[in-house]
Amino acid sequence: MLKRVHFPASLLPYLLVAPQVIITLIFFIWPASQAVYQSFLIEDAFGFSTEFVWFENFEYLAQDRHYRSAFGRTLFFSAAVAFVSMSFALILAGFADRVVRGATAYRTLLIWPYAVAPVLAGALWLFMFNPSIGIFPYLLEILGYDWNHYLNGNQAMFLVILAAAWKQVAYNFLFYLAAMQSIPRSIIEAAAVDGAGPIRRFATVIFPLISPTTFFLLVINAVYAFFDTFGIIHAVTQGGPANSTTTLVYKVFNDGFIGLDLGGSAAQSVILMILVIIMTVIQFRYIEKRVQY
Repeated sequence: MLKRVHFPASLLPYLLVAPQVIITLIFFIWPASQAVYQSFLIEDAFGFSTEFVWFENFEYLAQDRHYRSAFGRTLFFSAAVAFVSMSFALILAGFADRVVRGATAYRTLLIWPYAVAPVLAGALWLFMFNPSIGIFPYLLEILGYDWNHYLNGNQAMFLVILAAAWKQVAYNFLFYLAAMQSIPRSIIEAAAVDGAGPIRRFATVIFPLISPTTFFLLVINAVYAFFDTFGIIHAVTQGGPANSTTTLVYKVFNDGFIGLDLGGSAAQSVILMILVIIMTVIQFRYIEKRVQY
């Protein structure tokens, strides 16, 4: 017979949870509800004239070719940033997992870029690739390649992808290194005894065992590229040239604060919020259960 345990009612649990609930209400629920409400409005820049138009802002976005272009551009940007940052992090984690002497210093140096603010990361890459004073355009000019991301949209997109991926490599490196170190050494040694070389051991043993971490990081990096790269884009290209690096999150800022289209900007932010919710549901429903911490 199971014995039921009853705990006396207490105010303490509610007091402990209250600060987080208050922060969530003030900084997420209230702004999100205001954005949803404002997405149904058309108002002037100063808020003196307001008209309730239901889904007209969303219909306009569906017909706007610039918004559709920004959506496709964001998908490409997100996929490229995730692939580049995860690939480099995987390679670095593989080397760090084998380092014996100076391992702590090596891993610490690889983690440092994650502490850099996005705006500073963008400014750093902007200086290195500046057509006038940057070291990389000078080296490319020696090789016969003309670099000017202020005029070339493909070069500008390449630069922001590189800067955003560099900023995220350290985060991915931490998870990959932890996943590799959790693999029992007996499995890797058994594969080595069977004659598998380092590359074959990685492809057939290590990578399949860290695949849950890979799927987890794929979602995290996609969300990062969608929403946390505004500072990098603003510092490097400001969405240019000719909107070639304008992603969805930058278009929200550009239309709302520069174009003063408050209703349309709010509608775009609502769409972004829906994308966040969808990605979060996918993560917790299909990926989180497969990740072993």
